[in-house]
Amino acid sequence: MGDRYLLFFLMGLATYIPRALPFVFLTESKMPSFLKRFLDNIPSAILGALIFPGVLYSAGEVYFGIIGGIVSLIMAFFELNLVLVVAGSIGAVYFAKLLLL
Repeated sequence: MGDRYLLFFLMGLATYIPRALPFVFLTESKMPSFLKRFLDNIPSAILGALIFPGVLYSAGEVYFGIIGGIVSLIMAFFELNLVLVVAGSIGAVYFAKLLLL
């Protein structure tokens, strides 16, 4: 049992060290502005790349996924609450399925 805890601790340390080292050694260095802007956009790009395929195939048909995605983009453009955006896109897919099937 003790070996398991040691293994968990060492695995956690192995993943923590590469993440913490830049904060320790790069605290006083200045990044170029274009690199900072590029790095600031990486989380949004990754999130979009992970979510987009799921949106297309979540309703069974690609067309319904596109309808839900467009509705959610329009609602997000107007900066509505995230819960309203999700509920609105689900509602749009539901009513599109009722009308088209």
